Formats: sequence, structure tokens, C-alpha cells
Amino acid sequence: MPISSNLNSLLVAAVVLLGGGMACAAEEAVVIPPPAIDETAGSGTEIAIFAGGCFWGVQGVFQHVKGVESAVSGYAGGEAKTAQYETVSTGSTGHAEAVEVRFDPKKVSYGRLLQIFFAVAHNPTQLNFQGPDRGTQYRSALFVTAPGQREVAERYIDQLDKAHVFPKPIVTKVSDAAGFYPAEAYHQDFLTRNPTYPYIVYNDLPKIENLKSLFPADYRSQPVLVGKTKG
Repeated sequence: MPISSNLNSLLVAAVVLLGGGMACAAEEAVVIPPPAIDETAGSGTEIAIFAGGCFWGVQGVFQHVKGVESAVSGYAGGEAKTAQYETVSTGSTGHAEAVEVRFDPKKVSYGRLLQIFFAVAHNPTQLNFQGPDRGTQYRSALFVTAPGQREVAERYIDQLDKAHVFPKPIVTKVSDAAGFYPAEAYHQDFLTRNPTYPYIVYNDLPKIENLKSLFPADYRSQPVLVGKTKG
């Protein structure tokens, strides 16, 4: 919901005061090892779909990763006819808010994207919620587009669970991609276009800082955007 600039500023100040500053996020980054196995780099562009809570932050993270050619917010896991924000938000459509990532596997591997996804983009131990957001539409999920992705994802989840890198088991579900539906235009590039929006300040900007800190070789300062950023 749009809010006035004055109210927005007051809310940002409240978030900073209550949260201890912009560096204090609802979910903290976790240092985790890379996958023991990874895909062999092929030619051309590859597609991967990640769901990890509100798509604003997940999109923002992947837009700052080198080798990513595009990151689009949308809906996965449900049917085309119900892939609209208001309907998906009821939690009754089977969709998850997700991000379709197109990447060059010669520049960044699927395994590396998984490591970033689990380490900084979301908390994979939260079942059907992420931070302040509740519902199956905010579940942690991977929608794989190739058998190689499934093998890497499933073995990596097993590797992380056995190493007990998280205090609780990973709940991320791995499913075959059966359709991805881009979200409405106002959701695209939301983090970049709204850096002072309170939700973004508290929940998502710290993810970008964690990406920069934990994965400096993979971080790009200028995000790859879906559309032109205004202002």
C-alpha cells in the first residue's frame, strides 16, 4: 500500500530505533560450506527458480550476483489462472512467491546460487513463513528445471543438514518447475526502487549487505534490473 513520504520517514526511523539500526535484520546470514557436488558448466543461459518468502528481497539479492542475467519476481507452484498477487496472497492457490533467475553457468554455478540462497536470501528452516510473512505462499522451495539441478539441490540440503549448519532441519521442498508466472510490474525491482520503504529497510537491505560481506567475489554493485529504475 502506498504511503506518504513523511509517514514513510517516520516508519523508517521507528524501524531503526526498534531494530537497533539498518544492519539488524529479522533473519541473519549464516556462513555455510559450498555444495560438495555442482553442475558441470554448460553453454548458454540456464534458468533456476527460487522461493524464499517475499520475492522483493530474494529478487534483490540475485540481481546483485555476478553471472545473473535477469531475476524476475513471480509465482510458481500453482496454475496460470490464479497467478495474481491478491489471489496468491490468500494462500489458497498453491503458488509460492518466487524468483526466476536466468544465469550464465560459466560465470556462476547453480550450486553457488544455492549457497547464496541458503546463506543470505532467506532462512530455510522456517516452515510456511519467512520473517513477518505467514502462509504457504511464503514457503521455502526450489523449482528445478533440469535433472542436474535436482541432484545438486537434494544432495546439498542433505549435506547441510548432516553438518548441522542450521539450528533446525531445512524445510526447503524440491519440485519440478511446472510454470512460472511473472508478478505485476509494481513488484519488479521493488527493492531498488524503494530503498527507504520500511519493510525493505528492515528485512531486505541487510541481505544485500550480507551478500556483499560473505560473497565479495560474486557481488555486483549495480543490480541487473527488469525495467528502468525511476529517479
